[in-house]
Amino acid sequence: MIDKLFPKLHNEGYRFIVIFIALTIVLYLINGFLGFIGLVLTIWCYYFFRDPDRVSIEDENYLISPADGEVLQVLETIGPKELGLENKKYHKISIFMNVFDCHVNRTPCSGTVSEISYKPGKFINASLDKASEDNERNYYKIQNNLGEEIIVVQIAGLIARRIVTEVSKDQELKQGERIGMIRFGSRVDVFFENYKPLVKINQKTIAGETLLAKK
Repeated sequence: MIDKLFPKLHNEGYRFIVIFIALTIVLYLINGFLGFIGLVLTIWCYYFFRDPDRVSIEDENYLISPADGEVLQVLETIGPKELGLENKKYHKISIFMNVFDCHVNRTPCSGTVSEISYKPGKFINASLDKASEDNERNYYKIQNNLGEEIIVVQIAGLIARRIVTEVSKDQELKQGERIGMIRFGSRVDVFFENYKPLVKINQKTIAGETLLAKK
């Protein structure tokens, strides 16, 4: 129960909590109501940076969700041109994270990070299709233990201003392991072959636990 009320905090959150607390004190000295608003925002900031533990299936026959949020797209398309994959066909699943979702992202499969590619860009609303091509984003190419490539793309949103990467090239990952986070509203796209999607548009997902696709 305590873990649900006071979940573990991501390292990125500590300085923001300090800033929000300081702002709340200043606002309270100006006006009690403003101080209350500051307190509410501080509580929201704490929960935004929550980093709860998750239990993954640890099965190569499944891909799991890399993000908490809502499924925006389930479709067949070409791969990201930034990785030279525009001539290959992939399944693509897009998950939108609003400002109330946990923003810690996880790997859909076990495997090795074969490439990480960061692209600067705009800050269009992440729920729009063009965000996948125009916004600031970070690509992870992960080769699973079956020799297949799974692509995970972190996409900054309208409010987000920083993508945080927590893994490095050639690092080995276990399914559900943390790979990074995006601050304040964003989106994650997953590209894959040889798996059948299990989720539907508007379905809610839980990073590290929701089954995304199956062999």
